[in-house]
Amino acid sequence: MTSVLNVDTIADKAGTGPVGLTKQHAAKAWGRYSHGNAAFDDSFNFSSALDQGTGDARLTFSSAMVNDNFSCITSASNNNERICVFNGPSTTTVDVEVFTLTGNTDATQCVNIHGDLA
Repeated sequence: MTSVLNVDTIADKAGTGPVGLTKQHAAKAWGRYSHGNAAFDDSFNFSSALDQGTGDARLTFSSAMVNDNFSCITSASNNNERICVFNGPSTTTVDVEVFTLTGNTDATQCVNIHGDLA
């Protein structure tokens, strides 16, 4: 027998916060960041972005990670041999860069973080 569960909101027992994920591995942060505008087009669990130069940004988490051993998956727009990397992860920030074979470049970058929140 199949069932359907239709709800508008799922909250903790007190009704004041989100429920904890058990044995699930949802992204703990994600965002679409525009290096050219130095701003997020949309995001979850990122509070701010610092433009550190052409194609280089430091993204700050709203809720910290438990350690700096999280996974960061990045990709950039356009098909011009763009390479995305992340550097210097900490529990509160991650640095992301976009570059081509000739150097750093501004682009729209998608960032997904998987790991454990503090």
